[in-house]
Amino acid sequence: MLSFSLVAMFAGTVAEDGFSKIQILIQQLIDWSVSAGGRIIGAIIIFVVGRFLISFIKKILFRVLSKRDIDTGVQTFIKSLTNILLNILLIIAVIGKLGVETTSFAALLASAGVAIGMALSGNLQNFAGGLIVLIFRPFKVGDWIDSQGVSGTVREIQIFHTILTTADNKVIYVPNGALSSGTVTNYSREDTRRIEWIIGVEYGENYDKVESTVRRILAADSRVLDTPAPFVAIHALDASSVNVVIRVWVKSADYWGVYFDMNKTIYSVFNEEGIGFPFPQLTVHQA
Repeated sequence: MLSFSLVAMFAGTVAEDGFSKIQILIQQLIDWSVSAGGRIIGAIIIFVVGRFLISFIKKILFRVLSKRDIDTGVQTFIKSLTNILLNILLIIAVIGKLGVETTSFAALLASAGVAIGMALSGNLQNFAGGLIVLIFRPFKVGDWIDSQGVSGTVREIQIFHTILTTADNKVIYVPNGALSSGTVTNYSREDTRRIEWIIGVEYGENYDKVESTVRRILAADSRVLDTPAPFVAIHALDASSVNVVIRVWVKSADYWGVYFDMNKTIYSVFNEEGIGFPFPQLTVHQA
């Protein structure tokens, strides 16, 4: 009877200890959940408020930039850079609220910086290229440029790429590194441009008549500038034609309009004046 009582007491003690441990574990789990939940809720609040502040700061910055006489390319570059920096700061703040030590996080970023720098060396080059483009300004937003085998109007200058819009409304992203270190042809930098035509006429045509007809056509177009004066001369005595070169200066905005209109006018007037256009001919003599 005594031994049974001892066993019962021992079992009760063990059961009580086990129950106490379960209670402690449950209490610790509740405490951790409350603490983690508080951190998560705080991180969510920081994220929501941070997004609102970022949007507010961007609106103020855009308003200030738009009121200042700042190049559009510089504005787009600053906007893109500001957006990235603010979002990085927000991510660090959210991670810190979740309990991750920001100092250790910064150390982790620093240790990974070399590897990331090597992996993103091209983007770093593009970032530096964007700064060079903004400082030396080989082109600006709205210019028509030709570089890296593509042509188009500059729409935006971002931190890594410059966005071009082609004549057929395609969007091309050109790396800034290539633009800063490669050849760029800017067709919009100067106010005036020279147009050149090479027109072939038949052998036997009166050159003085051809030249006077061309000069009369040029004088009738008000878009053709008087200074520098239009230039008309024999360019070459080709295999089946006498090639006449015509060079005029126009405003850059009138370039293509004058070019195509003059082709049409020269063709019509030459036909009216009886000036013949040659075409390749082959004469075969039978032995």
